[in-house]
Amino acid sequence: MNPLFYVSIILIVFSLIFIIAFILMKDKKEAYGFDRNMKDSEIVKRLFKYAKPYYKSFIVVFLVMIFTIASDIILPLITGDIVKTLQQETPYKYSEILIDVILYISLLILSLICSYIQAIILQKTGQKIISKVREDLFIHIEQLSANQLNHIPVGKLVTRISNDTNAVSMMFTNLFVNLVKNSGLIIGYIIAMLLVNVELALLVLAFVPFIVLFTIIFRKFSRRAYRRVKTNTTDINTFLSENLSGIKVTQIFNQQERKEREFQERNIRLKKSKIAQIGVFSIFRPTIYMLYVLNLLLLFWIGGSGVINSINFLGQVITCDIIVIFYSYIGSFFNPVQNLADQFNALQSAFASSEKIFTILDMIPEIVDKPNAIELDHIEGNIEFKDVWFAYNENEWILKGISFKISAKQTVAFVGSTGSGKTTILSLLVRNYEINKGQILVDGIDIRDIKISSLRKHFGQMLQDVFIFSGTIRSNIVLREENITDEEIIKACEYVNAMSFIKKLSHGLDEEVLERGNNFSAGQRQLLSFARTLVHKPEVMILDEATANIDTETEVLIQDSLNKMMNIGTMIIVAHRLSTIQHSDNIIVLSHGEIIEQGNHQELLKKKGKYYRLYQLQFHKEKLTKE
Repeated sequence: MNPLFYVSIILIVFSLIFIIAFILMKDKKEAYGFDRNMKDSEIVKRLFKYAKPYYKSFIVVFLVMIFTIASDIILPLITGDIVKTLQQETPYKYSEILIDVILYISLLILSLICSYIQAIILQKTGQKIISKVREDLFIHIEQLSANQLNHIPVGKLVTRISNDTNAVSMMFTNLFVNLVKNSGLIIGYIIAMLLVNVELALLVLAFVPFIVLFTIIFRKFSRRAYRRVKTNTTDINTFLSENLSGIKVTQIFNQQERKEREFQERNIRLKKSKIAQIGVFSIFRPTIYMLYVLNLLLLFWIGGSGVINSINFLGQVITCDIIVIFYSYIGSFFNPVQNLADQFNALQSAFASSEKIFTILDMIPEIVDKPNAIELDHIEGNIEFKDVWFAYNENEWILKGISFKISAKQTVAFVGSTGSGKTTILSLLVRNYEINKGQILVDGIDIRDIKISSLRKHFGQMLQDVFIFSGTIRSNIVLREENITDEEIIKACEYVNAMSFIKKLSHGLDEEVLERGNNFSAGQRQLLSFARTLVHKPEVMILDEATANIDTETEVLIQDSLNKMMNIGTMIIVAHRLSTIQHSDNIIVLSHGEIIEQGNHQELLKKKGKYYRLYQLQFHKEKLTKE
């Protein structure tokens, strides 16, 4: 029977199978946690905003690409000319062949040189673009509020900045140009084949609709597979970030086996999604190869019949050299198509990663500067809360109509049980969160009218959970600012008695600090945070449970420093140890988000209220501890 019949049956069967699978596939994004579905055109438009400054480099790449495309189209014609020359009986046959061979080799070498130039330019340009994407992403994350960052796992952010941007980089360094090149090659091959022989060109073009159909179907399956891989990669990175940071707790409570099971579950999900991704590709690539083989079989059948029977079609006769040319063209025609299959994998990865990157970039910071926000060069330190209401969750009020005043140079302490709103007040003061109702004034100016960077520049915060960066003691104190001298650093360290342990270190201020300051005690880390705060010379200092992790001996060392700091500027203290706030000018006692009493230490003891009971409780506890 006619081979066309068998080929038609095979193509119809495969087409029906893929179409049915395409219809039955349910794209349940919620099942694998993908939270956006941007159009490809929107992704490309946004990504190419980053490429626009480097358009000259891309123009050079495209000019070079035109030459390589032309070379790839011409080379099979040279091969066909060699075959045609071999069939002729002429005394100049071998010299003509030599000329063709030299031309073939020359074009091939030039094409390789152009490919090298193209790769170098793309890699350099692509890295510049991705560096800018990473920078924008990191800067945008820094602008998000504390509330927004609390709802995004650290591992997820790390994945966005590292893994996802790496996937996107492929789009600029490889994918886009190769997609254009392969598309140009396919169009060029079609034109060349039509010029050489219309009948055989139509044979090749008959397979194009099936190539397009299979590619569209593959695209849907591939994109879903990549989304699952990206989601599961993010999940495992988030798990690792959290559990490696808290591994000491895992070991203390002997929970290693449970954590191993949890990790294994995530690891298996990632493995399955990777296998599914490979499975999709393992079906598509052989399918394209099948079309290539079927096309070659029909070429040899129709071409061979044409040569044997000298068939004339539209005035064109099929000869051996034409069959050789088409053999090369069909292989070259399907090669870009098969490359597109590889590139579709990377393209779907880039699109899936881009969607996740833009999800972060599209997050609108909850706390931003007003258009006319002012810059403050100096503040006196007068602070006032006017009927301030605040809730982390709607209608779950943490602060309920808080009002108080702090005069410049005063030391004010906040006391109360856990959850009473002490730390929240400090967070609102530096605009880590935005108040729901009321007003907060600094020197009579609403803090919402001050630039956030300017406001925080005048506040020095010493927190209970001290974060120490890897580096040196010096870099942790100055935080990389170059205008702070060693003399100022030493003076600040001496002020808080940190030099007492720094002098004992072999490298002094240049002593290496491990991740999170793990090579220093909790008390030493806290002293370093004090020095860090003082060296930046803030007008208002905030101590949020800053002495909670310090032993009694260390507390005695810094108590004198605290008394000194009280004379530097306004000081706001939150402390459970009432011994550290006895000399405060005013002590505000909070309960369930409301002020229930305030006054100095002696005044509050005379009232015999909440503060008096807390003081008595701590006094007896410390007495029993000493005994």
